[in-house]
Amino acid sequence: MIRAPHAALLAVLALALTGCGFHLRNALTLPEDLGPVRVVSADPYSPLGVSLAQALSRIGATPASEEAVDDVATLEVISERWGSRPISIDQFGRAQEFSLRYAVVFALRKADGSDVLPRQTIELSRDYVSSPTNPTGAESEQELLAREMRREMVAQILRRIDAAEQKPGA
Repeated sequence: MIRAPHAALLAVLALALTGCGFHLRNALTLPEDLGPVRVVSADPYSPLGVSLAQALSRIGATPASEEAVDDVATLEVISERWGSRPISIDQFGRAQEFSLRYAVVFALRKADGSDVLPRQTIELSRDYVSSPTNPTGAESEQELLAREMRREMVAQILRRIDAAEQKPGA
């Protein structure tokens, strides 16, 4: 049983939440006429390609069989580049802070060859600190950042596909 002060507090919170403009994001959607989707990557063992195929099937895309070439939409990962560069050094000239960069060039085409998403690039970067005197854990931190950036890249690509499906003014 909810007491009157608690009920009043809940009502005020609900009113404030609706007044601030907050609303849940709609589920990602694919173009209705897309059909089965095949993910093609320059590297057939790319973790990004595998993650994209899994994510597409989770949001409702029909995965294309390996043999299917005709009547299949293609999400092509044209290139995938990783880079790391120092962004700060200590008094001895040793790098202390790095910027990890990840860039992917991709395109999405329907089975008839028309572009849903023309070739485009998404770049992500994350900064991390690596002690030059105590490198323990720096490599595992970089691997953790790489996995996180790969997940974010999949989400960014799916949002671009969803945005291509949305109609102007929707």
